Amino acid sequence: MPELPEVETIARQLAELVTGRTIAAFASDWQRLTEPEPVPLVAARLAGRRIDAVGRRGKLVVFALDGGDALCTSLRMTGRFAFKELGEAAPERFTRATFTFTDGTGLDFVDMRKLGRMILVDSAEIAPAGGGGDLTLKAPLHLAMGREPLERSFTVAWLGGFLRRRRRAAIKPLLLDQRGIAGIGNIYASEALWRSRIHPLRSAGSLKPDEIARLHEAIRWVLRKAIRLHGSTLRTYRDSNGRPGGMQHEFVVYDRAGEPCDRCGASIKRTVIGGRSTYHCPRCQHPPRARATP
Repeated sequence: MPELPEVETIARQLAELVTGRTIAAFASDWQRLTEPEPVPLVAARLAGRRIDAVGRRGKLVVFALDGGDALCTSLRMTGRFAFKELGEAAPERFTRATFTFTDGTGLDFVDMRKLGRMILVDSAEIAPAGGGGDLTLKAPLHLAMGREPLERSFTVAWLGGFLRRRRRAAIKPLLLDQRGIAGIGNIYASEALWRSRIHPLRSAGSLKPDEIARLHEAIRWVLRKAIRLHGSTLRTYRDSNGRPGGMQHEFVVYDRAGEPCDRCGASIKRTVIGGRSTYHCPRCQHPPRARATP
């Protein structure tokens, strides 16, 4: 699933391609794409709207529309956008939705596995980038999104307080919870934990101040590097220009089970935590101490 760097790459490219264009029509033959609202209703609401900006919130691509609404798109596993110039050929295979602009250009939403979703909301409903952290809020994700890890408000002090509030949780699954910290997924959590020398099963409350500082630095460093390289392509991810990312060539642990650790030479280990493949160095990332049996 595309994570923060991949979605940021796509949003930046779309901002250059579609900002200022007016939607003449929206069409989709996949009714679940916009549920619970039916596609015809979403199409009617989008017709005649101008795209004022394109940005990212967590793993969502956000199209800001005139009038104060926003179209939030979750790419899920295989979703991507393909811009079409004036007079360009028929849509790609697996196109699930099409935006036609008044100038004759268009934008296709391509999704092989039909997992992507779109929702049209009031922009004011989207959780502020400097907020978040309330993991108990039962609400749609755009309302309950956690703090953005590349914002200035994502400080060492904030991260430390957040980890103390969830002190019993294992650190790797905690980093993946979008209602706490927005945008981090399986790939970059593994990479950041290796860089900060923290085992993925350590409890959040067990991290010492210097480890929290290292984790904070590692999260931001890994995400920024991945953005510079336009994200990671393992299977289907392509940016809005149809090009793969380059971060997969820089992985230090992810998808490298059995290979030597770049830091100490030990063999990288793959485990499953919370149903997700997790990669770590058993020597550099010391496991949590086993609790004594009473």
